[in-house]
Formats: sequence, structure tokens, C-alpha cells
Amino acid sequence: MAIWAEWVRPSAGLPTVQWSLLLAMAAAAGHLLQRHTGLPKVVGYSIVGTLAGLAGFSGAAWPLQGVALFLLELGVSVVLFESGGRIALRWFRHNPMVLLQSVLESVLTAVAVYYVLRWLDVRANVAEAVALIAVAASPAVLSRVMMDTRAAGPVTERAMVLATLSTFYAMTLVSARVGMLHRGVEGELQATLYPVAVVLGISIVVGAVLALALRSALRVMSPTSENTSILFIALIAAGTALAAHFGGSAPLAALLAGLLLKQLHPRPWAWSRQLGTATTLLTMLMFVLVSVVAAKANWNPAVAGLVAALVLARGAAKIAGISLANFGSGTSWRQAFWTGCEMAPMSSIALLLVSQFVAASLSLGPRVASIALPAILLMEILGAVIATFAIYRSGEGHRPTGPQETSWQAGEQRG
Repeated sequence: MAIWAEWVRPSAGLPTVQWSLLLAMAAAAGHLLQRHTGLPKVVGYSIVGTLAGLAGFSGAAWPLQGVALFLLELGVSVVLFESGGRIALRWFRHNPMVLLQSVLESVLTAVAVYYVLRWLDVRANVAEAVALIAVAASPAVLSRVMMDTRAAGPVTERAMVLATLSTFYAMTLVSARVGMLHRGVEGELQATLYPVAVVLGISIVVGAVLALALRSALRVMSPTSENTSILFIALIAAGTALAAHFGGSAPLAALLAGLLLKQLHPRPWAWSRQLGTATTLLTMLMFVLVSVVAAKANWNPAVAGLVAALVLARGAAKIAGISLANFGSGTSWRQAFWTGCEMAPMSSIALLLVSQFVAASLSLGPRVASIALPAILLMEILGAVIATFAIYRSGEGHRPTGPQETSWQAGEQRG
């Protein structure tokens, strides 16, 4: 920064130049990694962000605030809106065991992580906060892995639904816990239920208004139009800002909007394919931002041991919860195991939850971040690799056989 500032004076500011170059490097790294190894592009994005964070990249200050926080919330909101749109509520009526799988794996994850951290002498309130964060899987990472592996099938679809539901639970509980910290009350039933009611109430209202506005737009606009896609993302951005301003959860409101819109407009959505490069850039920025921030956490042998124990307990609990409730759910035990493996990633949603604790408490927040940030960094990369392996092993993805030809290379060979 000091060297560049002497002779580079761009109109948009030096951080804009830095982020532009970083995203260009991430795009190239993601493409090359997928082309030569078959791993999803998100692994390349995360590696570039990690290296930038370790090198002292100054374009992402922690705790997140202002434009950086809004962009992260917007990226998460768009992903969760699409994830909510995958869920048809009538499916749960015909197969209620999926809901039991969701609840059981989330409860077991929170309990396992809490008691493992307590066994390692972590303070009770810190262990509780980290356990709630660990409940959330990452629909963002899983959706990118599905896209890059062209995955489709019962294991992948169920993993996406379960990841979305776990995110719903984690966002609601963490927002309520943070609300209790703000009010300075503990232990009373009313003090516990009031923040939950506020977060859910505001998020439901914003989500319902957003869904009705989008449904009205679909009555007069074509779902395949680019203008419809731009309208959708603009309304999601507005809903993101309003939900956060009034005390709700912006990602939660977007998830509920997508869920409600799916019930009002059950036909397959074509608008998401029209967003194209805009959503790709937004999600790439989200993954790079998460890894840059998480890479700045302080690593030491004690933290490494806590993170390893957290990751192992979390992974075992998710697999166990899904497997224990698998009877009568319509999938085999082998498929249940791979479904649990696909829920390994942690990423942007977990980072948002950590930032809520940091903003709410100067004493609790840094302790939570010291454990959660390294875990997020590890499971954004390793979790994507595990999910990719699980997709291939379940037979629902297309493994590349070698480096992919570009169109101009193929044309030269034909010529």
C-alpha cells in the first residue's frame, strides 16, 4: 500500500485496484484447478484468498462492516434465496423423516461440538457460541460444487435441503443469542424467546413482502428475461438492507422469501440461469472475502488442536444424525453416509454468524472468532474437497477425464 500509494492514484481508490487484481487471480486459479485436477473452482478461489490473507492483504478489515459486510450478506442472501427455492414443503408431508434427519443432525452437531470443546477446557459461553455456529453447513459451497461437478441425484438434493435447513436453525439461534447479549439478560424463558420472536417475525415479514413482490413481477415479466433477473437481485439487495436495519436477519429473510415463492410459483425457475456472470462474480467475491478474513486468525498449536477436534466432532455428528434417522427416508445407508459427508463445508454463513458475536460482545466475540475463523478457513477448502469426493463416490457427479479443451483449441485441431 505504501509503495503503490506514491504513484498509483486511481479514481475509485487503491483498494478497488487490489480487489480487482485479486478476483482476477482467483478466477484464473479456480479455472486452472478444475481443469487439471477436477476439484471445484471454489477451492481455487479459497486458496487465493488464503494466500492473500496470510500475506497481509489489507482490503478486508475484521470485524466486517460497511460495504464489505453488505456484499457478504448480499452474496449469502442470493444463495439462500435460490436454496429456499429448491424446497417444496409438500415433500416433507410425504417424507417427514427428512425433517427428522435435519433436526437430529443439527442437535447432535451442537451437542457434540459443545461437549468436545468443554472437555478441552473451553469456557461454557464460548463453547456454546461455537457449537451454534458449527450447526450451519454451507449451501453456497455445496451449490458451487454441484455446479462444477454437474451433480444431480437423491444424495445431492437431500444434502442441499439439509444444509439449507441447518442454516435456518443456526441463523435463528445465533441471532437470538446475540439479541440476549445486547439486552444483557440471561436464563429467563421470556428473555430467550423474545429475541427469537423478533428475529423470526421481522425476517418472515420481509421475506413475505419480497416473495409477493417477486411473484407479482412474474405475472407481468418473462421468467427468462434478463430484466427479470436484474429485478430479482435488486429486490433481494433491498430486502437484505431492510431486514438488517429493522433487527431481522437478512440471509434468513432471503431464505424464507425463496421458500415462500416456491410455494406460490412451483414451476421450475428459469431466472437463475439468466443471472450468469453477475452471481458468479458475487459468489467468487464472497468466497475470497471469507478466506482472506479467516486466514488472518492467529494460529497456534492449542488452536489447531481445538479446530481439529471441532471438525472431527462436527463431521461425525452430522453423519450420525442423518444415518440414525435414515430408516424410512427413502435412501440407503450408504447414501445417508455420503449425504452427511456432503454437509462438511463451512463458509460465508458461518463467518456472518461469527461477526454477529464479535459485534455484540467485546469479551465473548474475539474468543469465539479465535476458534471459529480457523475452522471456517479449513472447512471452506477441505469441506469442498470432501463434498466433491462424496458426490463422485455416490455416482451423482461427472468426473473430468483430463484437461478440458478450450473452444479455440478444439477449433485449431479441427482446422
